[in-house]
Amino acid sequence: MTGFAARLDEVRAEIAAACASVGRDVDSVTLVAASKSQSVAAIREAWAAGHRHFGENYASELKEKRAALADLDDVVWHFIGRVQASNAKVIAGAALVHGVGSLSQLEALAKASSSSSTPLPVLLQVNLVDEATKNGFSAAGLRNILPALSSLPTVQVRGLMAMPFVDDDTLPAAFAAVTALRDEIATTHGLSWPVLSMGMSADFAAAIVAGATHVRVGTRLFGSRAPLPEATP
Repeated sequence: MTGFAARLDEVRAEIAAACASVGRDVDSVTLVAASKSQSVAAIREAWAAGHRHFGENYASELKEKRAALADLDDVVWHFIGRVQASNAKVIAGAALVHGVGSLSQLEALAKASSSSSTPLPVLLQVNLVDEATKNGFSAAGLRNILPALSSLPTVQVRGLMAMPFVDDDTLPAAFAAVTALRDEIATTHGLSWPVLSMGMSADFAAAIVAGATHVRVGTRLFGSRAPLPEATP
């Protein structure tokens, strides 16, 4: 067995080991294949290997790949990039939107979903390092927007997403802090926020130990991306 199928087996085994180490059921973790910049052929190979959940970072790629792969059964598309109002209608076609990092992004998705018969599931991105250049809510900012959620019935917050920008030694604590924040808000406000999208190729095992329900894995599944061509002088 070679290619995607072999790498998928390796990643699944590591997910199972991480779950076993903390007494979790392996089915409590959804593996999202981060397919940014991957070809339609690569995604078809992944589907043939039995994988179904794919995450796109750009609305244009999501739209193109969803159309090109419409013949495949049971493909579940996640949007894992930064939400932009100009592309909200395309993004709102995803099964789950990870990384809604501001109230304006949430409002744009709510507007784009206004004609849907069911609310759009979304995750709120948290930025616990408080770096202004990073997408996401601070802990205080997250608490502050809670009253606004009731006025946006066409979106349904399902939990949190995080990309901790910290070094390896502090990653477990960073993931644990996101889980604790989710638990505190859900308990205090009586919310059902079961989803925690945390962890990528290099750190998904630590994220699972901390409580992640969704991990976004790209290079470990598809292999290293080809380098971009050099600009012509």
